[in-house]
Amino acid sequence: MNIKPYVLDEKEHLIALRRYFHAHPEPSLKEFHTAEKIEQELDDCGIKHQRIGESGVYACIKGKKGMGHVIALRCDIDALAMDDLKDEDYRSVNEGCAHACGHDAHTAVLLTVAKILKAKENEFSGEVRCFFQQAEEIGQGARQFVDAGLLEGVDRVYGAHMCSSLDVGDVSLTPGPMNASCDYFKIEVKGKGAHVSTPQLGIDALYIASQIVVNLQTIVSRNTAPVDSAVVGVGVLRAGTQYNIVAEDAVLEGTTRSFTPQQRAFTNQKVETIATQTAALFGASATVTFKDYAAPLINDEDIANEVSKIAEAIVGPSHVIHNQTKMLQADDFADYLAKVKGVYAFIGSRNKAYPNTCVALHHGLFDIDEDALLISCNLFVDYTLDYLK
Repeated sequence: MNIKPYVLDEKEHLIALRRYFHAHPEPSLKEFHTAEKIEQELDDCGIKHQRIGESGVYACIKGKKGMGHVIALRCDIDALAMDDLKDEDYRSVNEGCAHACGHDAHTAVLLTVAKILKAKENEFSGEVRCFFQQAEEIGQGARQFVDAGLLEGVDRVYGAHMCSSLDVGDVSLTPGPMNASCDYFKIEVKGKGAHVSTPQLGIDALYIASQIVVNLQTIVSRNTAPVDSAVVGVGVLRAGTQYNIVAEDAVLEGTTRSFTPQQRAFTNQKVETIATQTAALFGASATVTFKDYAAPLINDEDIANEVSKIAEAIVGPSHVIHNQTKMLQADDFADYLAKVKGVYAFIGSRNKAYPNTCVALHHGLFDIDEDALLISCNLFVDYTLDYLK
């Protein structure tokens, strides 16, 4: 690996920052202490900043060589509502909350990137906008930065995510669809109550809800082309009040996932149609509501190639991956890519000598090889400097 001296000089502080955030996780939309720590670090570097929403932070660094391109750099800062199961000095001190998705690393990296770029502001033109974004895990953070107008005038957007399925030293810059869209849905079925001994006098919302669950499976198995990808999952079904009463109401909650806007729209429309028509078939009614958590994440091919050249100089051409398997988990970085050309990189963080770095994201033992911090930091800095040169 060819890590630049200006990144190596920050190694100790970078690792310390990552471990601090790891030990002090906060859940989505409640990242108040995290935001304060970010602001403190930015103040120490003389970087202007402002709050976005209650717990997001926006910072801006302007090059001293005049007007030029504008690039946005993003990290996510929220943690998960789960226990940290590791036995490390930096394990979570907040019970029931853990950084099990690498957002602690992302935050530490972008803070270090901002510090380096501030020190190099005489070397580039244009503007760097840093998004320390809240609430990625619930898909409610990116849109706050978009709604604040912070993508106006932006030419490129770049972000990176730790990846425990790739070895440290590998970087994925795969063009095209990488992460699926994520939509939440709720189906409320309204039937008619009765005693179970006289079911003909009622309309069984529980039975109807069960039929809806079964019928929804046909969206993927019979309505989606085998070469396309989609998920329709129901995770919650609540119905009834007593064992001997025909259920009057039922509620289903679930999610849809897909890789293109067209497939996303089709899948969601089929969910609504199947739910309402199945309910009507049995004399009931169904109301369907959706929540948009994230769009499909689609990397721009040209930008992926731009960043790949920078990554090859850091980790070597054989360690830059262009065909990573698509992932059905979502990331609201997609909301930026829907507005501005850019790319979302995946930074290998697995070291098989350390088992905790090999576990999947959202697992209580999740950890990273901290050399991945240096690679990610170097890629952020060098791509920004190259684009704004």
